[in-house]
Amino acid sequence: MKHIIFDDDKWNNFFPLTLTRSTGDLRVGILKLRQRISAYLDLDETKVIISTFLEDIYKEQHKEWQINRITDEETIFINSRLMINRKFVKKIQGLPSNSCLGDDDNIFAARLNPQKGNISSEDISKLFKNLKKIEIKGKYIWNYLWELIGNNAEYISQDFKDFFYDKDNYFETEMGTTILNPYNIWIGKDTKIKPGVIIDATDGPVILDENVLIMSNAVLVGPVYIGKNSVIKVGAKIYEGTSIGPVCKVGGEVEETIIQAYSNKQNDGFLGHSYIGEWVNIGAGTTNSDLKNNYKNVEVYFYPSGKKVDSESKFIGTFIGDHTKIGINSTINTGTVLGVGCNLFGRDVIKDFIPSFRWGEDSDLVEYQENKFFETAKIVKQRRNLKLTKNEKELYTNIRKMDFE
Repeated sequence: MKHIIFDDDKWNNFFPLTLTRSTGDLRVGILKLRQRISAYLDLDETKVIISTFLEDIYKEQHKEWQINRITDEETIFINSRLMINRKFVKKIQGLPSNSCLGDDDNIFAARLNPQKGNISSEDISKLFKNLKKIEIKGKYIWNYLWELIGNNAEYISQDFKDFFYDKDNYFETEMGTTILNPYNIWIGKDTKIKPGVIIDATDGPVILDENVLIMSNAVLVGPVYIGKNSVIKVGAKIYEGTSIGPVCKVGGEVEETIIQAYSNKQNDGFLGHSYIGEWVNIGAGTTNSDLKNNYKNVEVYFYPSGKKVDSESKFIGTFIGDHTKIGINSTINTGTVLGVGCNLFGRDVIKDFIPSFRWGEDSDLVEYQENKFFETAKIVKQRRNLKLTKNEKELYTNIRKMDFE
């Protein structure tokens, strides 16, 4: 049986993060959404349907994947936004031919024999038009970025049980390290933990992936996941519900935050209830608010509607798109959304919504010159032995043309 993971027309619900990646490549818990679906279904090939907006860069970066192509064989299609678990796997596997699972607004999974051809997330709904629909009541699908933050601690714990607990554990610590509940801790190969570190897994697991460095006197309180090749700086305080992706450098105080990859917050300052993209740098002393003084629900700018919506949560920090840089001692207000490729600094409170490719202080923003942005992005990627490609440049140019103001 063939399996394809598809993004649907709700991919823009997750802007600015999905301006540069598939919905399936959003991280929650330890894994990305696509990775979790593949793991539960034991898939050995990656076949995806994504937006045409991202097609060229995905084909460049993932040459071994099958992207936006279907064959005339019976196939199970799985929505990348699905909150998959072992129970739902049985529902997918038990789907009759020419039928789908869903609710009033979404298709969760479908089984059919399609015609061979090319397809994208923009027209995926046509495939499911004439299928018998089996409606399921309940919350089975992700709709907003802030939902990922709110459920991150739970998903770290579940991923630990399902995918890490029985893996080879290179549990070894230096003298002077304090460990609470060692059976709830998983340490990857070549990971180093310096003296003075406290790892408290009393209330949830702590997973330190391969080649991680935890520097002296850092404190980690689970559930926490630290991705491969990342560094936690001296004296850092990493609280529950935090997932830090690969190749990040993180210091200061971080709580209930997801960082995709390749981003730095090396110095003191608070980052809470936030979702951070890739190639983001947060300057020394910068702090965000994640709770309003009146304790009311936080409103957040929502790209599809072009206005703020009620997040139905009292704890929301900031959402930051790829390649955005924030200067030292900046203050970011509750529920702030920052687009791709911004360069922000100064004494003004950074607040509300700032579109992609803006430069300057909050009260005096100008367009970030394209050549200057590319110059910085090239340098940043070279520091990780990576190149800024032609397709990446075209993607950022296309994002620049999108009007969200």
